[in-house]
Amino acid sequence: MNAIAQLKKDITPEGQDYDTVREVIELITEEYRDQPSLEMLADRLGQSPTQLQKTFTRWAGLSPKAFLQAVTLDHAKRLLRKEDLPLLETSFEVGLSGPSRLHDLFVTHEAMSPGDWKARGNGLVMRYAFHISPFGLALIMVTDRGLAGLAFSDSGNEKACLADMTCRWPNAEFIEDPHATAPYAARIFERSKWSSDQPLRVVLIGSDFQLRVWESLLKIPMGRAVTYSDIARDIGQPTAMRAVGAAVGRNPISFVVPCHRALGKNGQLTGYHWGLTRKRAMLGWEAGDT
Repeated sequence: MNAIAQLKKDITPEGQDYDTVREVIELITEEYRDQPSLEMLADRLGQSPTQLQKTFTRWAGLSPKAFLQAVTLDHAKRLLRKEDLPLLETSFEVGLSGPSRLHDLFVTHEAMSPGDWKARGNGLVMRYAFHISPFGLALIMVTDRGLAGLAFSDSGNEKACLADMTCRWPNAEFIEDPHATAPYAARIFERSKWSSDQPLRVVLIGSDFQLRVWESLLKIPMGRAVTYSDIARDIGQPTAMRAVGAAVGRNPISFVVPCHRALGKNGQLTGYHWGLTRKRAMLGWEAGDT
């Protein structure tokens, strides 16, 4: 068994927009009933309203007030009630070609066999590195077959994030290699590179049940959401909501396999492995592009 991968150096960046955005999201989440104004938010962060508005709008594509409207529980419920058709069927009605397509980012995927999953990474070489993303530090892990892992970390928690991901495949060989992962970071987080001409290949490594759940997640179009019960019905196990929730929580390729679009009963914004604030951030960031 290989030793747990270690970071070779401190890669904590400074001055990320996401640090400011995260604080705004947390304030909005805690005090949304009071409808906090831009001026109040700016005062709490020690910035001018103009500066805060520009930073947030550059990051999300919409103002803090519009962001508040986009990620409240009422908005989540509206997403679920928007169409008469079940949302998983609606995804095909609006022009999505099938489970290989993730909003405007074209994704092709393959699933490793259950035997490969049971081997816990034996024989796999995974290259990894942290990169700055719209949602804080992103840990990207790739194999020679494609993207296998995408996780997120706040500054200072990089080691814990890396340990969380590497322990999923303890028999794999891990090599820190930012040159190998940088092209994936660009493809994932630069909207100008979301093109059918350069499909992003992902490799799903999990149990048979997990794979079916993750493939169902790939059907959810940008700007929409489904509940765990929707996913359970889609995979043919309508009573398996709890197991579906567990599989969603173990999704190793966050954002690209959009587990942040899976909601709890009645459209509730339930927990997210990398933090509920980050889940709200992802939904709001997408709302700015829909």
